[in-house]
Amino acid sequence: MTDYPAEPGHCGLGGSPEGAEYVKEFRGRQHVMVLNAIGEAGAYGATGDEIAAKLGWNKYQVRPRTAELRAAGRIMDSRRRRKSESGILVIVWILPEYSEPVSIAKAA
Repeated sequence: MTDYPAEPGHCGLGGSPEGAEYVKEFRGRQHVMVLNAIGEAGAYGATGDEIAAKLGWNKYQVRPRTAELRAAGRIMDSRRRRKSESGILVIVWILPEYSEPVSIAKAA
């Protein structure tokens, strides 16, 4: 087990431990790239597919980085969804400064 999200995570099966070790070298740079892509989208946010397209990555390269950034509190789920390339509704990621305040009604 790893110190996720400080270290790349893996489930100990197949090639995942080797993959986690491999990505350690450039994961920080990838985090910056994903953060920049989401930040450039502003309040509109960005889906994993949109981030992948902007960066010229495979969408499966984006998912671990967004999971790590979310766990670290660097990005958040906007609570909005857009259709992915496969037609399913997916999370729209935003930077925390673009989150809308949640109003809490007082009990009467």
